Amino acid sequence: MDHWAAYDAMGQSFDDHAAGGAYNAHYDRPAMLAAVGKVAGLDVLDAACGPGFYLQELIEGGARVRAFDGSEEMIRLARHRVGEGAEIRQASLDQPLPYCDGSFDIVLCALAIHYAADRRATYREFFRMLRPGGRCVISTQHPATDWLRKGGSYFDVVLETDTWRLDGGEQEVQFWREPLSETCAAATDAGFVIRQVIEPRPAESMREAWPDDYAQLLQRPGFLMLDLLRLPEAGIPG
Repeated sequence: MDHWAAYDAMGQSFDDHAAGGAYNAHYDRPAMLAAVGKVAGLDVLDAACGPGFYLQELIEGGARVRAFDGSEEMIRLARHRVGEGAEIRQASLDQPLPYCDGSFDIVLCALAIHYAADRRATYREFFRMLRPGGRCVISTQHPATDWLRKGGSYFDVVLETDTWRLDGGEQEVQFWREPLSETCAAATDAGFVIRQVIEPRPAESMREAWPDDYAQLLQRPGFLMLDLLRLPEAGIPG
């Protein structure tokens, strides 16, 4: 089963999990929104938007937001969450994206770039869609932590499979594991300058409800973030 079909299958169970779960609501989202910063008056693309939690935050922050996802069920949930607040299309990170060059000030891609089979092509699309001076902020699974979990060579690029256990049962989800050097090279080869590599800490709100997860994330990162810049004078690489 491909990753979009997996999200179709999880549907409402994933939505319920992501709404208040430790790693989504108290780790990835606070860190990503802090990195993105103020968005009022900006054109923002939520790439692989899932059930729309980031969309909701971006709209409330005053951004003009568009979004896409490869899962029909995630799109349904996102539209239910934000109504007419954002244009949401079905599209895949593995294909050319249906937006014009220079359409956005910010591209946000939360916990999804590792599903793209050709991450370099995806970064080129993100670069193309940004205006000069625009930013791309991504989060992904931390390669060192995944390597410790899965074993093998840290330097290999490997299609891995995790089994997620949600209220609706178990679901296998595939993702690409690659070394940090490859993640950074994919972004810079697309034309980006890396403003910051972020290894986020958990929010304090996690401490009471999930003390074990909180303690673990203070010792070993779960996710990795890149804050990327398209320089004002940078053209699209040939």
